[in-house]
Amino acid sequence: MKVIIHGGFFSESEQSHEVKTAKQQSLKEIAGKAFEFLKEHTAEETVVYAVSLLEDDPLYNAGTGSQIQSDGKIRMSASLMNGESQKFSGVINIENVKNPIEIAQILMKEDDRVLGGSGAKKYAAANGFTDFSTETPQRRKEYEEKLKNGGKGTVGCVALDAKGKLAAATSTGGKGFEITGRISDSATVAGNFANQFCAVSCTGVGEDIVSNATAAKIVVRVTDGMSVEKAFEKTFAELQEIDGFAGAIAIDKDGNMCHAESHPTMVFAGYDGKNYEVFN
Repeated sequence: MKVIIHGGFFSESEQSHEVKTAKQQSLKEIAGKAFEFLKEHTAEETVVYAVSLLEDDPLYNAGTGSQIQSDGKIRMSASLMNGESQKFSGVINIENVKNPIEIAQILMKEDDRVLGGSGAKKYAAANGFTDFSTETPQRRKEYEEKLKNGGKGTVGCVALDAKGKLAAATSTGGKGFEITGRISDSATVAGNFANQFCAVSCTGVGEDIVSNATAAKIVVRVTDGMSVEKAFEKTFAELQEIDGFAGAIAIDKDGNMCHAESHPTMVFAGYDGKNYEVFN
């Protein structure tokens, strides 16, 4: 059993030493909670649980603390993929819900598993999700500054459960001040992908991740026999060719954890029940 989570890049807001330390401590705590949860739950249930905790922490750009778009509204996206069933579900540009990843989880039982905008919100309301403002004073301040003078970040989790099953979940509040209607990578297979061989969650510039098909490429290469380390190396070399900005975390079926980032500013943590790995 293993779990690895990421909290996006350090570029979406002012990154003081205090913020950096707070994120590192938060990731360590959430990774520990997620591993304890994993002991009694599936990989799919665990990645949803971990990402919901990340969404609830205003330090991150997902759920509470999401970035504000150019029209002053917050729109969030999240997705979930089960490596065993090969089912993918997600919500795109959903507004006024507390935990987008939990709606993605419920959508797993539907034939139509990816919903956007008002349709996603209506589905959430029909399934008992009440209105919830995810705006924080810090994000409002950043937005007002951009208005006067005029980031990126995502959270995710990958888990390998006791039965050897893999799952990945990713959630984002967007890059901030984007054009209304812009769609990120987080609710696509470019940013969140898993099968029985490998699971990957990405963060960074969504357009670069989609252009590179980052998560899907890594998983397919591992499926075809490449080691997860080599799959990362080749995929990120291709990302560099387009001057892409991204980071990713992964676990393969043998429990090998891997990460990479085009710039050394991604914050993430891994835990296997004995040792923590907390970076940046």
